[in-house]
Amino acid sequence: MNITKSELIITAGNKKQFPDNNQIEIAFAGKSNVGKSSLINVLINRKALARTSSTPGKTQTINFYNIQDKFNFVDLPGYGYAKVSKTLRESWGKFIEDYLGKRSSLKQVVLLIDIRHAPSENDKLMYNWISFFHDNVLVVATKVDKIKRSQIAKHISIIKSVLQLRTTDRIIPFSASTKVGKEEIWELLDSIEEME
Repeated sequence: MNITKSELIITAGNKKQFPDNNQIEIAFAGKSNVGKSSLINVLINRKALARTSSTPGKTQTINFYNIQDKFNFVDLPGYGYAKVSKTLRESWGKFIEDYLGKRSSLKQVVLLIDIRHAPSENDKLMYNWISFFHDNVLVVATKVDKIKRSQIAKHISIIKSVLQLRTTDRIIPFSASTKVGKEEIWELLDSIEEME
């Protein structure tokens, strides 16, 4: 898709702030520092619309971006960062669960996993959570440029096995630096709009 319009709509700290524009929503979930902001920026051909943070766990809100007046990209808070208090983690959990389970405009959840490592317990928990509410999950295996090409299939297989992906789920290797996987991800996102 040729992106000519992308803008931050709102940084929501509670569900009353969620936008009411009835656009298809694509949510991005993943642990802190897995590359969510980088993926969003690559998809929309912008360098810094979605802010990357050098402090893991800093994003504590749900950020909504209007893309081409067709989609809202929704950046969920990163998870699994130890310095965040237990109380805050629990309140995030409720906030995210409400969004994942009750948001009728949410049509696709993208779960980012660092291809270099087997999915963590938090990754498995998030996948199970998403798959409870949604018939399919798009897993984007980030940082594919950091491993040898000959190792990609093996690492993809590990992610599939650990998460126990269903036949309805998809997994796409991706690199923010080389743009590998970008077109494939857009093909899938465009197909969601066509189904609406």
